[in-house]
Amino acid sequence: MNAPNRHERFVVPEGEKKVEYVKDTKVQNAARFICNREDHTLGNIVRMQLHRDPNVTFSGYQIPHPLTPKVNVQVQTTKDSTPIRAFDESLTELVEEITTIKDVFQAELKNHHALISDKIRRLLVVPTGVRGTATIVV
Repeated sequence: MNAPNRHERFVVPEGEKKVEYVKDTKVQNAARFICNREDHTLGNIVRMQLHRDPNVTFSGYQIPHPLTPKVNVQVQTTKDSTPIRAFDESLTELVEEITTIKDVFQAELKNHHALISDKIRRLLVVPTGVRGTATIVV
């Protein structure tokens, strides 16, 4: 089959960098971050996080070619920050936010499983006909 292996879309080969930094020579406080083996998922979420930073004057991303798993994230900042600092802070904030979402989800899932288990236990209690006793069917 001609389809590439699925892992080739996200596993970075040895010797290839995950993220490359290219300083913009024409615009002050601007740079491009080339994220290898990534797609719109990362590009859009990083772009939106960069928009939250008051020191970022522009952020955007582009996919150079639909068949190439690569995202170019462009960042321009005010003189009070640098593109590297803004990019790094946005990634740190995203990791914190995703960790919080994961923790809340796992806690809710645990509560849900406990609730379901309790409901199942109540459904599986079968009276034996003897007053005051019941058998739990497992």
